[in-house]
Amino acid sequence: MTDQIQPTPQGNNSDFFKNMVIGHPAGLFVLFFTEMWERFSFYGMRALLVMFLTANLVDGGWEWTREQAMALFGSYVGLVYLSTMMGGYFADKKIGYRYAVLVGALLMTLGHACMAIETSWSIYMGLAFLVFGNGFFKPNMVSIISEMYKDHPEKKDGAYTIFYMGVNSGAFFGILLCGYLGEKVGWSWGFGLAGIFMFFGLLQFWLAQGIFGNIGLKPVKKDTVQVAHAPDGDKLNPFTTGQLVLIGVMIVLGLLWIIFEPVKKITSGAVDIFDWNLIGLSGNNFTILLALALFLCLLVYRLTKYSVVTRDRMIAVAFFAFLVTFFWAIFEQSPGTLTIFARDYTNRVLEGSAGTTFKVVNALMTLVPLGIITWVLFKLFQQTFKKYAVANILLGSSFVIVWGIAFWMLKNQFAEETLEVPASWFSTLNSLFIISLAPLFSKWWESKYNPPANVKYAIGMTFLAIGMVFVSFGANGIEPGAKTASVSMVWLILVYLFHTMGELCISPVGLSYVSKLVPARMIAIMYGIWYLAVAIGMKGAAKFGENVDKVADEKGISYYFGMLAVVSFVVAVIALVFAPIIRKLMHGVR
Repeated sequence: MTDQIQPTPQGNNSDFFKNMVIGHPAGLFVLFFTEMWERFSFYGMRALLVMFLTANLVDGGWEWTREQAMALFGSYVGLVYLSTMMGGYFADKKIGYRYAVLVGALLMTLGHACMAIETSWSIYMGLAFLVFGNGFFKPNMVSIISEMYKDHPEKKDGAYTIFYMGVNSGAFFGILLCGYLGEKVGWSWGFGLAGIFMFFGLLQFWLAQGIFGNIGLKPVKKDTVQVAHAPDGDKLNPFTTGQLVLIGVMIVLGLLWIIFEPVKKITSGAVDIFDWNLIGLSGNNFTILLALALFLCLLVYRLTKYSVVTRDRMIAVAFFAFLVTFFWAIFEQSPGTLTIFARDYTNRVLEGSAGTTFKVVNALMTLVPLGIITWVLFKLFQQTFKKYAVANILLGSSFVIVWGIAFWMLKNQFAEETLEVPASWFSTLNSLFIISLAPLFSKWWESKYNPPANVKYAIGMTFLAIGMVFVSFGANGIEPGAKTASVSMVWLILVYLFHTMGELCISPVGLSYVSKLVPARMIAIMYGIWYLAVAIGMKGAAKFGENVDKVADEKGISYYFGMLAVVSFVVAVIALVFAPIIRKLMHGVR
């Protein structure tokens, strides 16, 4: 007899499909709005961070170089996604999905509050809180969805796409409102607003969590004689002491690199723990390559210990993670190089009829999505208000605040004779296009024309490449070494349109494939490993961004974006070439 951690019994998941909101359980939309406020806070702060760090002292910034700002930003977003493995482990083994979400929301609320203070110690402390908070929050929201839909796999792609619409609704309003306040009023106002809505998300989830029944509760210990195999018949593969020590070594190496690699740049070399060489590699390169090599060796070894079907499906997940790494490394140029391009190389001053047109379009962009999301809110109220009145009242109050800030922002913009479009505004286009296009892609994935996994990835990477071709073409006239230019806004709009379509082909369906291919007992940890690939991609995006000035000075910024387009096309071809192999490894999962 051995004590083992077992998930809490979940009951009949068909019960969730009795109270429906636009074709899905009401519980999905509780998660939708909780995630929406979390993404509001995350993207609202993120839209300001690089601009705050690079703004001059007179404007309240830190006056860092672009290389320094991108180094810190890359490590921050990398740590955000790396921490999901920690959050996944604690949720699976210790506290359950729900408490993990609540802990994460509380930490992120504290993080944004620290950011609003705007001192050196508070900014760094705030970033640390946000890293750990995201680690607890992010993987466990999607884990709850996975449990909710485990008896309805045919609806998972659509559910994750709708959930992703909530993610991007929050991102849209966070970037729009926090970005406007930060750029036009003051950095603290933007950082502070992000924290307020994170707090709303925390309260709403806490008060409405009963809608999930037993899903996500704290795991319980049960006595069992079945220690060799899991309930699904697969052979269990617990971590040995040696493997745990190896994981600890990898974590230490990875953390040393991702934390101290930017420290060297930020301190202009005054602090450099990697000032050494080994086997022809610099200290920082040797450290991260060793960590990655150890991880791959452990992954390959553990895969040999599973049954054939489980092993093959996990190999398929690993291949998709490989593709995702390249996707995010190129897609996440948005908060870095594309925002720099918008600020320094794009004509953002609009007068006369052009200014009036933008004001009208921006008003429609703001109010129409807000109206649609409010309509979804009323649909949720119809199903849940009687039982969860307080949660619904708080949720409704948060929307009243958003409507108020939106009208105030639009009133100020209409009063300006000469309008300067905020640099952060362009980042809202990604979320706006997702809000608009997500329902169409959701219907596509649920139709008979739903393409295989590899084809979706190939289509997504092709869209990504086309977007980079547009911005490269638009920047073609900018001379090498130029620090300013007046390129048309149209090119950035086209970039975000095609990048959004690429994202809809890859990111939400990627989460769905993980949930389908991975055994239920490993779902949160595997989401953590999936986010490890995302973290590598995020840090890769920042490493690209650190070199944008060097490339722009030598060959022009058009060349920089052109290189990213070529990489995207190559990865699309790889996805197609391996399609037959991956289809076999998935063993019937679509």
